[in-house]
Formats: sequence, C-alpha cells, structure tokens
Amino acid sequence: MPKMKSNRGAAKRFRVTASGKIKRHSAYHSHILTKKSAKRKRNLRQESQVSQADTPKVRKMILK
Repeated sequence: MPKMKSNRGAAKRFRVTASGKIKRHSAYHSHILTKKSAKRKRNLRQESQVSQADTPKVRKMILK
C-alpha cells in the first residue's frame, strides 16, 4: 500500500505545538491595510489556535 501523503498546502499553514495544539496565522492581514487601525493590524500579527471543532480535520491533513 502506498504511503499516506500530507496535504502540503495545509502543512505550510499550520504548526503543531509541543503540547499538540495547532497554531495558525490570522486572516485579513495581507492587503487593504490603510483603513485598518494600528491596533487591529498589530493584533492580526499574533498567531492563534485552531478551534476545537476544526482540530481533528486539520490534524488529519497535516500529519502523515
């Protein structure tokens, strides 16, 4: 049977922490930044965690 392949697009977007949680980057920080406040842009730089509902789906995509 062939090897299981990870979803390469997902593997580049998500990281697994040492405790097993999955980190992601915030959306809405790539363009049209002039109308967004400095506080909003600063907060969008922070990484956040994938929601509990989506974690099993993401884990299946990124782990071989």
